[in-house]
Amino acid sequence: VTVITGYLGAGKSTLVNYILSGQHGKRIAVILNEFGEEIGVERAMINEGQGGAIVEEWVELANGCVCCTVKHSLVQALEQLVQTKERMDHILLETTGLADPAPLVSILWLDDQLESSIRLDSIITVIDAKNFRRQIDEHTNSSSFPEAFHQIAFADVVILNKIDLVKDNLEDLERQIHDVNALVTVVRSVRCQVDLNTIFDRQAYGVKELLEYSKSAPPNSRHDNSISTLCIYEQDPVCLTKVESWLEDLLWEKKSNMDIYRCKGILNIHDSNQLHTLQAVREVYEVVPAREWSETQSRMNKIVFIGRDLDISTLQDSFSRCKH
Repeated sequence: VTVITGYLGAGKSTLVNYILSGQHGKRIAVILNEFGEEIGVERAMINEGQGGAIVEEWVELANGCVCCTVKHSLVQALEQLVQTKERMDHILLETTGLADPAPLVSILWLDDQLESSIRLDSIITVIDAKNFRRQIDEHTNSSSFPEAFHQIAFADVVILNKIDLVKDNLEDLERQIHDVNALVTVVRSVRCQVDLNTIFDRQAYGVKELLEYSKSAPPNSRHDNSISTLCIYEQDPVCLTKVESWLEDLLWEKKSNMDIYRCKGILNIHDSNQLHTLQAVREVYEVVPAREWSETQSRMNKIVFIGRDLDISTLQDSFSRCKH
């Protein structure tokens, strides 16, 4: 499942239309809040659900894709979609007007033990290149925190759309995006015409992606409204129980007064030959063993944080107290 967010007018509907009408050879289910006029689906094609059906309306399209709206439980609707339709390659969840995708992540980030066929792949944020520049300018003269920055902070992929309307300085625009989220992948587009292979199957919440990321680290960055990406390191082994208590203090109790949106990293756990991975979105976190440390790999702890009012000294010092 890929979650798509973005400002009104950024191009979310354009992306959905491209997916629903394109000859890309993929069977993709798109779940919408409702069939709006901007979504190119003829009302005559829409099948309404029966009685208490979870999926309220759905339509199968000529290119093999499925488009539907959901009445009540998102997870139940996803399961029903998977069970009742032929195998889909991907599910795209369009979140009109949703500023904070974190609640959806907590719903979709299902435990492996549930053996669900649904897996959260990534969060995509669509940005209007021309208006994002205006939002930056307005933000410079305001104490408010733009919703667009909030959406970027949670994103795994940013589609920088309408680049044909911006004559120059795209690199500067991408730098602004990476100042908010140093981990995000930026894909440029005109009318959201993108290679779907660049935005789907990212496995952003999988072990493989974490291990790839751990080979390098993003530079510490700070946007001018206190949002930043920070990375902390610790060579010595840490106690798993202490790490979990530390995370709960940071994410649940918020004792440090930092607003942490996401964190991810690798951990060197005392008395374990297993490299452990850490993922967190808001209050939801997971620490799991991934694989054995290789003989050539330097054992260490490395964690990247994205959030507001982050203090690297506080994060580093408090994590150091997790040492065995």
